[in-house]
Amino acid sequence: MSETLKIVSWNINSVRARIDLVERFLTEESPDVLCLQETKVRDEQFPEGMFRRLGYNHQILCGQPMHHGVAMISRVPMHEHNRFDWQNNGEARHVGAILENGVRIENVYIPAGGEIPDREQNPKFGQKLDFYQRMTDWSGQLKTPTVLLGDFNIAPLESDVWSHKQLVNVVSHTQIEIDVMKKLQDAHGWVDIGRKFIPDPERLYTWWSYRARDWRASDKGRRLDHVWVSPELEDKAVSHVVHEDSRGWTKPSDHAPLITEFKF
Repeated sequence: MSETLKIVSWNINSVRARIDLVERFLTEESPDVLCLQETKVRDEQFPEGMFRRLGYNHQILCGQPMHHGVAMISRVPMHEHNRFDWQNNGEARHVGAILENGVRIENVYIPAGGEIPDREQNPKFGQKLDFYQRMTDWSGQLKTPTVLLGDFNIAPLESDVWSHKQLVNVVSHTQIEIDVMKKLQDAHGWVDIGRKFIPDPERLYTWWSYRARDWRASDKGRRLDHVWVSPELEDKAVSHVVHEDSRGWTKPSDHAPLITEFKF
């Protein structure tokens, strides 16, 4: 019998501050697995009660106070938890687990990289590039069918940003970042599910700055969030959408959730 699973990735930008939005989303969309980034909370302070009330009793947390943090919340069992320190400094930026069907999910929050695209002038940019290199080394050895998702903080294609000309030298869309992302993708043959269902050059954004007075009217977005899968899982993905409406909810995250449905 085939199994259909709906998996969501969402940079929530503080799960406690937006717990009502998360509850609304779970009630309306009913995903099986919710992967959160930038939870900004210690594990012992994670607001697990609401999730359990809605049937999400499997929770894998990797948090820290005020910054970063990732979590996997699920209605289906998850096993073999792991937490990789791809940042190499102990920051809470990754958590992974394997489902009962043998598919692994890796949830990652990659550093933004500061404002200057030069590792000598800006150590944060170097940390971002090194994070990608550690992920690339891991990808090259990967044998398990895997869904890699989260906030990658790079928009690689011209149609992934509102203006390629104006952002070509802005961190998240520079050529050096695009090249390092491509090396990661090639290391495992990762399939970009977003562009499988919404092909380039169609507009595809997942993040809109808080600075815009009317984010929808200006539509100055970027595709910073991604869902990638191992080649053998490409045909298991049956739908993928960006839930843009949630960006317009009261006091939203600046990121929209990605909803991917799989039929295993």
